[in-house]
Amino acid sequence: MRIVDLSINIENDVASDPAFSRPKVTYYGHDDTIDRMRNFFPDLTKGNLPDGKAWAMESVELTTHNGTHLDAPYHFHPTMNHSRRPGGERAMTIDEIPLDWCFRSGVKLDFRHLEDGYVATADDVRTELARIQYELKPYDIVVVNTRAGERYGHADYVESGCGMGRDATLLLLAAGVRITGTDAWSWDAPFSYTAKRVAATGDYGLVWEGHKAGREIGYCHIEKLHGLEALPPHGFKIACFPVKIRGASAGWTRAVAILDE
Repeated sequence: MRIVDLSINIENDVASDPAFSRPKVTYYGHDDTIDRMRNFFPDLTKGNLPDGKAWAMESVELTTHNGTHLDAPYHFHPTMNHSRRPGGERAMTIDEIPLDWCFRSGVKLDFRHLEDGYVATADDVRTELARIQYELKPYDIVVVNTRAGERYGHADYVESGCGMGRDATLLLLAAGVRITGTDAWSWDAPFSYTAKRVAATGDYGLVWEGHKAGREIGYCHIEKLHGLEALPPHGFKIACFPVKIRGASAGWTRAVAILDE
């Protein structure tokens, strides 16, 4: 068995998100925390500790959408499954996601050849599935390898990669897929490209169209995956269990692929 890490670091000084929402990590070394230890042991001195060292710890300022994370249907819309029942139903939050969705066979769609800002269609998905000779099964986890994967760590990462359109997303969901993923910042095309399309057409239905497919059929997706280039088209499993945050729209995940060797 080989385990492939598909997650990015939560770290400072990397353009992993727009500037207004990047994570912030503050580090406290072994020489910085003896006062914290004195909350438990008031008379403690450095001389009481091996090498005079207390503990290391970090303070992290995050949104639930920093780092590699799993989006819940609640992120996309307050209700889901409108295609199945009139008026839909309350969208699941991250603490309500069935865990058996999160450890399933993986399928990789290689869309690295598609230009930044392109919106992948249902035909693009069908063509790629035919190329890799794979028929989707219910609960497969489908991940999309875009050009953004090679741009992580660069200033243009958030603006890189193709996005997945509404029809492409609904094709996957109709086949029973309930978790998808991308190595880009968003499942949808970068907002700068969408804004130009909206300005040219006046069609606000283009805004977040892949995400909003979750209003019709509830699903989750993983954003900011990494290292998808190391995966074959299929024949592996993905584990992406989210951190359990009550009532939240997303949860961080250490996503990994598991391959038999």
